[in-house]
Amino acid sequence: MENPSESHLDTQIRWMIRRDLPTLLEIEKASFEFPWTEEDFIRSLRQRNCIGMVADNQDEVLGFMVYELYRSRIHLVNLAVHPDRRREGIGSAMINKLISKLGSTRRSRISLEVRETNIHAQFFFRALGFKAIGLLKNFYEDTPEDAYMMQFRTDGADSPFTSNPGINRMAG
Repeated sequence: MENPSESHLDTQIRWMIRRDLPTLLEIEKASFEFPWTEEDFIRSLRQRNCIGMVADNQDEVLGFMVYELYRSRIHLVNLAVHPDRRREGIGSAMINKLISKLGSTRRSRISLEVRETNIHAQFFFRALGFKAIGLLKNFYEDTPEDAYMMQFRTDGADSPFTSNPGINRMAG
């Protein structure tokens, strides 16, 4: 069996292409209770400010991320790693790719929403330096579930919401 700590070394983060879609849909279905559909991916990626990238190892797509670029921030709208390839550094490599796009003169933060029941994602993002900055009530269309707004900042500034001990405790 391959050593998981070495398997991500050959992983490349590249632009998403149309032929990746069947694999993305498989990863999405295996990762989420309420997965995106093919139409969701296409609709999102047709937006001018939206970018899709995949983690690819020897022509095998292991994970993906979809994000939107704004003047002062990057908004991560979807990220998943194939369940069989988690805890190998693939998700961290994708987030580090996003962090490398930040700069003090332009974009200084990454924002995202995480379901309140997705504890694994909350811990994952928290370990990478993200902080919970708010609670979004009834955020999702498919359930009455709330979401935590999380943010990573390069400028060291904290949102006024990060001082709320209830939010920090809930986000891990």
